[in-house]
Amino acid sequence: MKALHFDGDLRLVRDAAVPRREGEALIEVICAGICNTDLEILKGYAGFRGTPGHEFVGRVVESADASLIGHRVAGEINVGCGQCALCLEGDARHCAARTVLGIHNRDGAFAEYLSLPARNLVRIPDSIDDLSAVFIEPLAAACRILDQVHIDSSSKVAVIGDGKLAQLIVLAIARTACPLTVIGKHEEKLELARKSGARAVLIDRMPNEKFDVVIEASGSRSGLPLALRLVRPQGAIVLKSTHHQKTEMDLSQAVVNEVTITGSRCGRFLPAIELLSSGAIDLRPLISCSFSLEDGLAAFEKAAEPSSMKILLQMV
Repeated sequence: MKALHFDGDLRLVRDAAVPRREGEALIEVICAGICNTDLEILKGYAGFRGTPGHEFVGRVVESADASLIGHRVAGEINVGCGQCALCLEGDARHCAARTVLGIHNRDGAFAEYLSLPARNLVRIPDSIDDLSAVFIEPLAAACRILDQVHIDSSSKVAVIGDGKLAQLIVLAIARTACPLTVIGKHEEKLELARKSGARAVLIDRMPNEKFDVVIEASGSRSGLPLALRLVRPQGAIVLKSTHHQKTEMDLSQAVVNEVTITGSRCGRFLPAIELLSSGAIDLRPLISCSFSLEDGLAAFEKAAEPSSMKILLQMV
């Protein structure tokens, strides 16, 4: 099969082995999305080698669960050992022995086929088109914030960042009707946040104010220091960024102001699927353009441009 392979350099290979893992389903990838984590992998994040990519929609072509064959699916990216206490409690996301699709010890979605256990797969309703379905995994990650910190209509919330994940966070958090501010560097991207009902300000024009909850989604090591400056005493910071660079900072502010700092990663798919099925959100403005797998290198170059939003790879 054809696949994008990363071994220090990203390249297209045409003779990669189809990834059949014992006891797992084989999925033909229809479409996949490039996210900031994929860009950071090319800089050395997680030390990953192989086929990257974890945001996808595909069709099951082989599975021990025959009811899945022929159906469109999205996939939970964490595959646990199935035997530890966390896995037995249904939390493979934190299994110490887990593999992670396209990120850790498991080839990912920038290929014609991928492999995942049937238990990781979620059927996609017909009401969700292929391009929107690619967003299920990152939208679930955005919705995860509402499981971790309390946000209601009285909460004053700031989102640091104006990129792909930040925009999905805005859409997820906006459901609470809270006063929401987005802080970014790109006026055209901030305009998208305004259309979603948020107040949007350029980072160099940020007024001197404090927030109950600050969500750091900038994808930059400068995000956490800024979050600590913006959060009120006894407020909460939610960290969503993954990046290769180390963050150096003075955490004494967090101690003195008794700030809660919460890491936030993958989320449950059902809230994201329900949002998309309801038609409550429109993700088309977040798609910059699509490329074929053959043009995968050009797609990554486009995704790295500051003006780009979601770049898609279409395999079928």
